[in-house]
Formats: sequence, C-alpha cells, structure tokens
Amino acid sequence: MGELPLSHETVVRETGFQRLLQNIQACLKTLPDRIFPALCEGCDSPVSQAGTLCGACWNEMRFLEAPLCPVMGTPFTHDFGEHFLSVEAIADQPPFRRLRSVACHDGSARHAGISLKYYDRLDLAPWMARWMQRAGHELLEGCDVIIPVPLHRKRLWKRRYNQAAELARVLAKLSGKNYEAAALQRIKDTRQQAELSQSERLRNVAGAFQVPEAGRSSVQGRTVLLIDDVYTTGATVKAACRALLKAGAAEVDVLTFGRVLPDIQK
Repeated sequence: MGELPLSHETVVRETGFQRLLQNIQACLKTLPDRIFPALCEGCDSPVSQAGTLCGACWNEMRFLEAPLCPVMGTPFTHDFGEHFLSVEAIADQPPFRRLRSVACHDGSARHAGISLKYYDRLDLAPWMARWMQRAGHELLEGCDVIIPVPLHRKRLWKRRYNQAAELARVLAKLSGKNYEAAALQRIKDTRQQAELSQSERLRNVAGAFQVPEAGRSSVQGRTVLLIDDVYTTGATVKAACRALLKAGAAEVDVLTFGRVLPDIQK
C-alpha cells in the first residue's frame, strides 16, 4: 500500500518549521560575534572580522621581509645578494643558523606581544603564530622539532603560562612538526632582562638552560626550531641555543614574532 500524499497544510507547516530552525541556527552562529564583537589584534578597536588589524594598526606594522640578512633576518634597504651578511652577524656570530621574525617590535606588533605576555591574551597566540608560519616557512620546512624558550618554574607559576610555548604549540599544529616543550629547561631563576644592560643580560642568562636527560633523544642529531615571542638583544635565545647544541642538536634556527632592530634598541 503506497504512502498517502502530504496535505497542503502539512507541507506549509513543515516548510515554515524548517525555515524557523534555519533562522534560529543562523542567529546562534552570529551570537558570539554579537556578544563578543571582533576587535583589532593591535589596539582592540572594532573591526569587521576577528583575527585582523584595523587600518591604522596595519599601517604601523613594520614587517621584516626580503631582502634580509640570511643569518640575522635583519632587513636591508637594497638587495646585496643572498650571501651578504649584516654587520651584526659578522661582528658577533650567533650560535644559531638563522633568525626570522614577523615584524619590528613597535606599534601594533609590540602591543600584541605585550598583551599575550602580560595580560592573558592567549587568544592572540593563533593569530601571531600564523604570521610566524609565514615569516619562517623555510625554517619550519627544515626543522625536526619545535621547542619554546622555557620559563623558570617560579615565573611559570606566577604567570600561569609561557607565551613562547603558546606560540610554539600552535606552530607545531599548523606545520605538523613535533612539539617538545620539556626538551629544554630553564634551571636558573634569572632577573627580568628588560631592566639590564647588554653585559648584565649575558651574565644573567649564562648557564640558565639545560637539556634534561629525558629530553636528549628529542634533540640529538636534529634540527631544532627555537620559538620565542620577541628577540631583543639575543642574550636569552643564544644561551638557550648553546644548551641545545651542547646536548647534541645538529643545528638550531630561531623564529620569533617581534624583533627589536639594532637601530632602535633601548
């Protein structure tokens, strides 16, 4: 016995119900944006889409792009050839192979970095990491493992999270690389680097890092990509690189979001 055809009233009623469900679903999808409107990642002013910058902050971003020093990632005003090194790379040869950063650490880039580091803006980590993926694509392609610059356990307890680890975790997920946060430890409770001179910074972080026995298998013979939020004078990153190389890392590259360029260091 065949099915009876639906009446006109039933069809109209079901169609209306379906449209009501669709309208409710559409409202639910836009509800987060209504409650939490999209804000500029640089200054928190309203923007049309989450994860973007307003026009003013975009203009403030000083992206570090080619031509660059192949070692330090310092931008050049002219293209001098792929093997031309900056004065910084020649005068003080770093323990890492290459350094790359997204933008100069000022303006909206600095605001984002400080917000992530000190003001619990963990929601910025995915946005910053995507820019880091773009700036460091060559480093990511050639690395075996991603490791963040660690915090000492006392500072981690006070801050509750490590901003470098938040960035590294997202980068590892985006690139499909191994993430080994425990492969490098900060064993010395150092002072805040911002308040120190260059010579004091070097003494402050000397011997501050080590690769524990359990982490050596993640490092030995491998190309490590070390992640930090900002590269200032390089004292911290260089000390971490030396610890990784001492533990048997084949090479170490460094990728950060911000970079304090030599000409604007304070």
